[in-house]
Amino acid sequence: MAKTPAGTPHDPRGAERFNEERAARTVASAQPNLDAGVNAIRNVVRTLKPVPGVYRMLDSRGDVLYVGKARSLKARVANYTQLAQLSGRLKRMVSQCRGMEIVTTNSEAEALLLEAQLIKRFRPPFNVLLRDDKSFPFILLRADHKYPRIHKHRGARRAKGNYYGPFASAGSVNTTLNALQKLFLLRSCTDSFFNNRDRPCLLYQIKRCSAPCVGRISEDDYQGLVDQAKEFLAGKSGKVQADLEKQMAKAAEDLDFETAAILRDRLRAATFIQGSQAINAKSVGDADVFALAAKGGHIGVQAFFIRGGQNWGHRAFFPSHTKEVDEDQVLADVILQFYEEVPPPPTVLVDRNLPESELIEAALSELADRKVTLSIPQRGDRRKLMKQAQKNAVDALERRLAEAGTKAKTHRELAEFLELDEPPKRIEVYDNSHIQGAKAVGAMIVASPEGFEKSQYRKFNIKTAQTNDDFAMMREVMQRRFARAMKEDPDREREGVWPDLVLVDGGKGQLSSVMEVLGELGIEDIAVIGIAKGPHHGRAGREVFHFPDGREKTLPTNSPVLFYAQRLRDEVHRFVIGAHRAKRSKAITASPLDEIPGIGPARKRALLLHFGTASKVRAAALEDLQRAPGVSDAVARKIYDFYHASG
Repeated sequence: MAKTPAGTPHDPRGAERFNEERAARTVASAQPNLDAGVNAIRNVVRTLKPVPGVYRMLDSRGDVLYVGKARSLKARVANYTQLAQLSGRLKRMVSQCRGMEIVTTNSEAEALLLEAQLIKRFRPPFNVLLRDDKSFPFILLRADHKYPRIHKHRGARRAKGNYYGPFASAGSVNTTLNALQKLFLLRSCTDSFFNNRDRPCLLYQIKRCSAPCVGRISEDDYQGLVDQAKEFLAGKSGKVQADLEKQMAKAAEDLDFETAAILRDRLRAATFIQGSQAINAKSVGDADVFALAAKGGHIGVQAFFIRGGQNWGHRAFFPSHTKEVDEDQVLADVILQFYEEVPPPPTVLVDRNLPESELIEAALSELADRKVTLSIPQRGDRRKLMKQAQKNAVDALERRLAEAGTKAKTHRELAEFLELDEPPKRIEVYDNSHIQGAKAVGAMIVASPEGFEKSQYRKFNIKTAQTNDDFAMMREVMQRRFARAMKEDPDREREGVWPDLVLVDGGKGQLSSVMEVLGELGIEDIAVIGIAKGPHHGRAGREVFHFPDGREKTLPTNSPVLFYAQRLRDEVHRFVIGAHRAKRSKAITASPLDEIPGIGPARKRALLLHFGTASKVRAAALEDLQRAPGVSDAVARKIYDFYHASG
């Protein structure tokens, strides 16, 4: 879709609603100068009309310093020329301003929405910024297949189906999705994987799928499971549980204990989902809860997401550029920028009066195409929920302040750079080593915020990929690693089995191999990043980070996060090369006698001393073997039979 000049790619009415014009810009020194800034603004004010809209303040290079909205552009922009009324922060902004760009709108609510869009787009240094700009995960129950697929979804909602969310993090959506698979046995595989099956996959064996791909369930019965899932996700969990209890009782009465056991496991999954909510929100319906905490000039905002009376997780935000900005205004800015990515629910609960709350309600209602209400809870479950959000906001802010200058800070910055929902607690790094495909070894190292977890390092002797094919070797390693994890801990309840982040030494090819294996296993919720040496191989600091969607990112050469990533990569290099050398050394000193069952080091030495070489042992007659010192008749017969199996 073509973008309007105002930068509203998702608004089909943008051309009708917005009219952008570039005001004249004063060419002047880049050095801060209040007089030059005021003169540039006055030149713009002369051309403005008392209409609603959005303005952008520009520096001498044309970069955006600030985005603001106004009911009357002429009156609002003119205020910046009254220096006596401005705060120190705004004076610094005016001193750098050398020009402006103006967008007129049909209403102030539209101006408020556009302001949030442009702040997200340009990230100006004088606006409050919601630093967490990652998209939020949803659960998508597709409607474009006779056996609908349920899976995690991020990004634009183009696929036909029912979207449930937002969830606060990948962890919260994965926990719910895993339980939903056990509860409703709906498929999570891609259509191509579904169409090419001739036998059930591992998910069927661990009772996570009903295997519609090979006809283990009829289309009508599968649709019944889909309908139950829709009711459950819409907040009718009690009805679904009651139906399952009736079905289980009927199966037990009919002595169909196998079916009764399956229904019992499904009921446990339903109970798990409700038990994991942690917050009693049944009477809240659909609502988001926002609470703000401030300490030492820093601000944290805690958000709870409630849908259908179920808690779908919480997340803490730490907006930047908040100094000299009222706390109430900070919360208002955070909320507006947050709903640029997420559809607003009917109710937004806040812990304080927000400036222009009626205007915010109007803007969110226009965004949602239905009524959205801002509310400060006063009593009941909503008040309890708000108190819990306030406590979480304080705790999250204190944790963040305590993390400054520690390893946890590096992990947090790594998470921000790699676009993770939270700092990883377990990082697994993979590499392989070989010589033209020979003696190939794969290796995994593990790191946590406390350091390297060397007791959990693993090496993989490559068995199937014996050619000089790094991609095939990586596929084998990942298939063995995660197939085992799915068998050992399918519910992800044990610590130290599943990683939060997988780093692969290599570029697009290695990364594609890993994603292919995880897709075949039905694993979609693990962050995977490839680290390549970049265009200048061997030059530290030029590493390129490859993302599964094809994007590439780099870090400054003096970045602590880059140093940490290099340490992880160097450690897996050290470990895999050591394992490869050990395998080569073992091969050099290996003897054909090692292959004979029951022949230990002592007998091997005795045979070699007596015959001289392993080939002479192989050619020896049975009587010669029996005469060797330290070799009994039974052992001699075993050696002879090993080399003369055909008789």
